[in-house]
Amino acid sequence: MWLLIAQRLQGGVAMEAAVLELVSGLPAGFWPRPCKRIRDWRESGKPPSGNTGAYNQARQAIPLSMVQQSCDRIFSELTVRMDLPGSGSASGVFILDGTSMRMAHTPAQLKRFPCSSNQYGSGHWPVVRVLVAHDLRTGLAMRPEWGPMNGPGAVSEQQLTETAIGRLPAGSTIMGDANFGVFSVAYAGVQSGRSVLLRMTPVRAKRLAGEELRDGIDRPVVWIPGRDDRRSHPDLPADACVRGRLLVTLVQPDNGKAPFLPALFTTLTSAPQELLNLYGQRWAVETDLRTLKAQLCLDQLTCATPDMAAKEIEMCIAAYNLVRAVTCLAAEQSGLPPRSYSFTRVRRIIQAFAHNLDKAASPQEQQKEFDRMMYYVHQAKLPRRTRPSYPRAVWNKGDNFPSRKT
Repeated sequence: MWLLIAQRLQGGVAMEAAVLELVSGLPAGFWPRPCKRIRDWRESGKPPSGNTGAYNQARQAIPLSMVQQSCDRIFSELTVRMDLPGSGSASGVFILDGTSMRMAHTPAQLKRFPCSSNQYGSGHWPVVRVLVAHDLRTGLAMRPEWGPMNGPGAVSEQQLTETAIGRLPAGSTIMGDANFGVFSVAYAGVQSGRSVLLRMTPVRAKRLAGEELRDGIDRPVVWIPGRDDRRSHPDLPADACVRGRLLVTLVQPDNGKAPFLPALFTTLTSAPQELLNLYGQRWAVETDLRTLKAQLCLDQLTCATPDMAAKEIEMCIAAYNLVRAVTCLAAEQSGLPPRSYSFTRVRRIIQAFAHNLDKAASPQEQQKEFDRMMYYVHQAKLPRRTRPSYPRAVWNKGDNFPSRKT
């Protein structure tokens, strides 16, 4: 599992890089019950093979349940460790969002995750829909849920949310955009003992308010399932409902665009402006997804089977949480928000210092090396831009290639 994490820390490199990580000399603590090859290596100095066949067999032999339990334990222990007093309203808030990933074009993947299609025909890559939940303050990520994006077994982000909510820390708050502002998500969150802060579409908000949306609405509401909600969730009790507040406030965007009226449904009791400011930080999950896809190369998986793809995704989340944990340690010492540090720079620093930490001869030497690593992590702060950032825009498409005829 560490070799799977090491591959992601290096940007999703090939298996050969993981084998080189092994033969270059991992500490004895990595092998509490060494196999015959490792014993021969230690006793007679006979090095193991540098080929990738044995490593490939080993990673396929790891039970998926063991990988899932390890990923959950890493997340839960880090979440408790980083839950510091004085974190403010952002403490215990998890942002939900969905994305898609491409899988390898193999018969096993195609059977489980059908390709997308349009008026020109079927695509080439199998596509999986993934739901993530990231801590707003620290950036730590829960083990995601996923399923087919296309085909008869396709799942929605709302369905994945209902499955994943139970694994979030008890007493946490769930935040999501308008795609999650539906009754089933709010009901599942409240039934599991979590608070919710969800944006609603104008149509749903108007129906819930019973009037036209206007600035300054802050009223208690009782959200009951509609006809479509009961059709998609026939197991809902007859008296199913969610009690909360509906907030509508006129907002002026920072980019100078026209003001608009976002509608929020919440079970929190905080002041309206505080809740609005809290929801304004939702964009952090978009940059987290960009980090997972661009820096850890989770946008295109190359595994041949769904089981192996699941292990890759979960060990990638473990590698991501490792970097976030080191960033949070630096934030504790500096008093800065954890997200003010560059993920890419911290990842490279960990990658560079990992071997020195492993090979330390004593705990004192290891602590000295760790402090030296943290010195460089403190220098990995994101720059304070004096100029405004570029506005979001759509890039023009390049040349069109002729459609392939099958």
